[in-house]
Amino acid sequence: MTHPIKKIAIIGVGVMGSGIAQIAAQSGHITYLYDAKAGAAQQAKQQLAITFQKLLDKNKITTEYADAANANLLIANELHDLKDCDLIVEAIVERLDIKQSLMSQLEAIVPETTILASNTSSLSITAIASNCKHPERVAGYHFFNPVPLMKVVEVIQGLKTDPKHIETLNQLSRVLGHRPVVAKDTPGFIINHAGRAYGTEALKILNENVTDISEIDRILRDGVGFRMGPFELMDLTGLDVSHPVMESIYHQYYEEARYRPNSLTKQMLEAKQLGRKVGQGFYDYRTGSKTGETSAKVAERLTLYPKVWIAADFEDDKQLLINYLTTHNIQLDVGAKPQADSLCLLACYGEDTTHAALRLNVNPAHSVAIDMLYGIEKHRTLMPSLITEVTYSHAAHSIFNLDGAMVSTIGESIGFVAQRILAMVINLGCDIAQQAIASVDDINAAVRLGLGYPFGPIEWGDEIGSNKILLILNRITALTSDPRYRPSPWLQRRVALNLPLTFTT
Repeated sequence: MTHPIKKIAIIGVGVMGSGIAQIAAQSGHITYLYDAKAGAAQQAKQQLAITFQKLLDKNKITTEYADAANANLLIANELHDLKDCDLIVEAIVERLDIKQSLMSQLEAIVPETTILASNTSSLSITAIASNCKHPERVAGYHFFNPVPLMKVVEVIQGLKTDPKHIETLNQLSRVLGHRPVVAKDTPGFIINHAGRAYGTEALKILNENVTDISEIDRILRDGVGFRMGPFELMDLTGLDVSHPVMESIYHQYYEEARYRPNSLTKQMLEAKQLGRKVGQGFYDYRTGSKTGETSAKVAERLTLYPKVWIAADFEDDKQLLINYLTTHNIQLDVGAKPQADSLCLLACYGEDTTHAALRLNVNPAHSVAIDMLYGIEKHRTLMPSLITEVTYSHAAHSIFNLDGAMVSTIGESIGFVAQRILAMVINLGCDIAQQAIASVDDINAAVRLGLGYPFGPIEWGDEIGSNKILLILNRITALTSDPRYRPSPWLQRRVALNLPLTFTT
């Protein structure tokens, strides 16, 4: 039997604390506002009244609803005023010693039935509770900014947290209008953990000089379907926020290669080139809008195209390419081996064009690889080899630009751009499931709602084809010997047994 939550206190009424207070008051809970800074709680209450008025003006709430929400907000002048609360959520500074001290103070005030929750994004719940007499009533309750719009909350169970309190917080989350996702007390929990692959792999691709910042963003945004490219996202978040998280998770996992940060973001942080908030990050915002993005290249039409010989790792990719080429009247070379003057189009996974051409015993100077992982409906990524002749790379670009779709031509990369990043995102999601940090459903929901990805990472692997993801990772690992790309046992077993990645026992 879970304990019903009627009175909630928010300690720390900055952006996050005020957001939590807003949804608590709106859902009918008596909500106390407390802040150590004099006048901050009163100011937060006034600002929330303005927020409720704006919602009323937009006809999103009624007058009665706004009045009730305002009436639910109470000012606490001292911690002792919180003695009758059923739940206290702290949203104060991210310092372990300060949070530990606060929890000890609260224990001396509130009854044993009160749940003490932390909105921490990076600190261990077990560590926060370590000085408490009753660590079993301490849990993580991690919301995302802006709280009223980000409809997900991580409910974190420390080593000693009583499961009944996790269920209470789950029930409360649904009343607040948020999807609870339950996580073990591990670095990054679910969302900050799962989000490591996107930015860190993009930075590694950039460091390898595969292509420029805006082309990486374009491939992942316009091709794959992410809402923002990784560099656009880091500019929005700010490197003062994202880089310390990268370093924290990397070190908390004892230098696990999958989470390796990048020296570039460290340099940018030191140069205070943080992103939009200061007018300059990976892009320049000093004019008031984003500048520094290169335009997509449009290829000229040719009077004569070479025949195209196709090699593909997967038959469905080959058929898709044949349909496209025949639709646009491009002659196919259908021989077992390409003719001497044919363009060799290689739909490969986890390789660069050089290694794919040598594996297939075709001429690298006439070869161009194409990424088929996300299809070719809206965007195509082409990769000439180091020695591909210009006439062949230009012909390939022109062929795949015949219907006006966007084409990106990149330098050689073992695994393209999309392949590397999607494989890392999916593999990391599988590894989170393998570690039983959270359920498959919660991992997928957390990433969809918290990071805005088109799919959760594990369901995305099934959508794309888990065998393709495993091939990418196996080949990259073999070619680079970099342990960051080693495939998760969760992925390997399910591919071997021809089971969906979402399969659980």
